[in-house]
Amino acid sequence: MPGVLPDGETVPVDGSLPATATSAVGARGFGVYVHVPFCASRCGYCDFNTYTAAELGGGASREAYADTVLAELALAAQVLGDNPPPRVDTVFVGGGTPTLLPADDLARILDGIDRTWGLAADAEVTTEANPESVTPESLTRLRAAGYTRISLGMQSASPGVLAILDRKHSAGRATAAALEARDAGFEHVNLDLIYGTPGERAEDFAATLEQVVAAGVDHVSAYALIVEDGTRLAARMRRGELAYPSDDVAADRYLAAEAALDAAGLSWYEVSNWARTDAARCRHNLLYWTGADWWGLGPGAHSHVGGVRWWNVKHPTTYAQRLAAGASPGLAREVLSVDEAHMEDVMLRLRLASGLPLAVLDAAGRAGAERALADGLLTPGDYAAGRAVLTLRGRLLADAVVRDLLP
Repeated sequence: MPGVLPDGETVPVDGSLPATATSAVGARGFGVYVHVPFCASRCGYCDFNTYTAAELGGGASREAYADTVLAELALAAQVLGDNPPPRVDTVFVGGGTPTLLPADDLARILDGIDRTWGLAADAEVTTEANPESVTPESLTRLRAAGYTRISLGMQSASPGVLAILDRKHSAGRATAAALEARDAGFEHVNLDLIYGTPGERAEDFAATLEQVVAAGVDHVSAYALIVEDGTRLAARMRRGELAYPSDDVAADRYLAAEAALDAAGLSWYEVSNWARTDAARCRHNLLYWTGADWWGLGPGAHSHVGGVRWWNVKHPTTYAQRLAAGASPGLAREVLSVDEAHMEDVMLRLRLASGLPLAVLDAAGRAGAERALADGLLTPGDYAAGRAVLTLRGRLLADAVVRDLLP
């Protein structure tokens, strides 16, 4: 059955979209996200839509997954019909652990996207990977298939921190995998970090940053640990086994990351992301942050086309069953109002180093920007040029600045 929102918005069985949404698909860029929900084990902090073999209980087949995704891609082609995107600028395969699928399956999915809508000549094609899930051979096959970028989940170089996070790779495996990816010909390599884990010392994070810099990657993402309800980590904290994360410690870690990465030649372009060059920036995420269009394939994947946002059913079995029946896997959708679109635009673009044009703010928002400037949270030069750009202190207080710009 189609999904129904409380206000009556539905996802039609055929997944069709309003003509107003499809009239200019890809005018601001178009990307494809592919969600791979499989994991070898569940990390204690993770609340993503992922499943181990035991959790699936045989209800979904990893071997058939590529074909199921291609079935949704065929449905997507029908939905966009006479209004296809002019090209696919970016593809991002995330999870879960996408590299639990054979490299040949990931290649087939990418080939399907190319055959359906056409990859741009300079398309950025990313896959996420856990460090222990790749080998020099699999990386070489992925690169040959057209993948240009890889994002490796390092999290930390400290064995103790990795143990608390329930990560399975050894402390040195992530940087080794990064070097293997470079040797395989990947143009861009990212390492993902988490900081502020209970028990993490300042010297642990410093050692992590040293390993990252020594690996020579051209992109780093670093996020403060967020404790999500329902996770094993949250349960341990409720029982008092682990301390809750400290905002002050998180701020100290962020400052340490900025200092180390900037000294190594990586510049921030989004609050939690640093790149060595403009070309190394994650173009797919920039589509999200600048309000472009993307189609999300896979269980639980979100999509956005022309101001309409929808999301798929979460369980892989239900997802596969709907597609097998010729129906959209969409669970529900919403049409963004002008005010909602404006709020998201401010929230996301303010996080970018390019900042937010002051002209998009109303009078109350501009007054908030003036207060943020006076408090040292916005850069004076950019402000004088008509843009709200966060200072380093402003990045630490980004959420508060957003609240001031959206009174």
